[in-house]
Amino acid sequence: MKLKTLSKLGMALGLGLMLAACNGGDTGSGSGKDSNSKEVNLAYVEWDTEIASTNVVGQVLEDLGYEVTLTPLDNAIMWEAVSKGEADGMVAAWLPHTHADQYDKYSADLDELGENLAGAKIGLVVPQYMDVNSIEDLTNEADQTITGIEPGAGITAATEKALEDYENLADWSLVTSSSGAMTTSLDKALKNNEEIIVTGWSPHWKFAKYELKYLEDPKGSYGGEETINTFARKGLKEDLPDVHTVLDNFHWTPEDMESVMSEITDGKDPKDAAKDWIAANPDKVEEWTKDVAK
Repeated sequence: MKLKTLSKLGMALGLGLMLAACNGGDTGSGSGKDSNSKEVNLAYVEWDTEIASTNVVGQVLEDLGYEVTLTPLDNAIMWEAVSKGEADGMVAAWLPHTHADQYDKYSADLDELGENLAGAKIGLVVPQYMDVNSIEDLTNEADQTITGIEPGAGITAATEKALEDYENLADWSLVTSSSGAMTTSLDKALKNNEEIIVTGWSPHWKFAKYELKYLEDPKGSYGGEETINTFARKGLKEDLPDVHTVLDNFHWTPEDMESVMSEITDGKDPKDAAKDWIAANPDKVEEWTKDVAK
């Protein structure tokens, strides 16, 4: 069976039609699947962290005999898709701060399965060589520009809040683009020993590749330590109990995630990187699948 990845959809309507087709045409809170179904749709945000985790979980399910579709979506649409039963689950929810708005809006219509990774963090990140250690210390660095990622991302909303919280950032601007464009800009600035301030999060491969540091956030605009969490659509436990079990049991460490991210960053296909990690960590995978009906 082939692990498939859908092209990113630009409009929620198109997304709904496509996911409804994958789920048998039902756009309600359940997919209409029965326990004999072998089709699974996992939604995720195209961040390096979630590309790694979703590919690993997807590959584990494929190894169990499921036909798995991975659907990359904008953050808010991901939450909505799972809440409406248009996708079966996600392992990409950053809480309690980054996705707080989406959690408040959609969690009542979701099956909350708990954290799958602890020790996550978001904030403003700079090269170690920059002579600044706190957001409050910023004056005219990097042309008073913060290089961000997607407009709908939780870290983007947190950065917009920081621009309001810190008086010294009153004249600063946030430039949004994508996580890939952000890391490209970071790489270029580091090679030229230039100033740059980016919206950053960890786990992330950039902290292993580059000498970086978080700026202190005394006003707490970015919140504290976070966890990455798993959610499933309502009814998944009844429709696909083994899939629900794997999602519920899935848990790994920042080091696990970073090892997969590093391989992907070095050019390996995400599916192949997931296979490599699974092959090297059979004991952890066994913990996720031990309760699956054999």
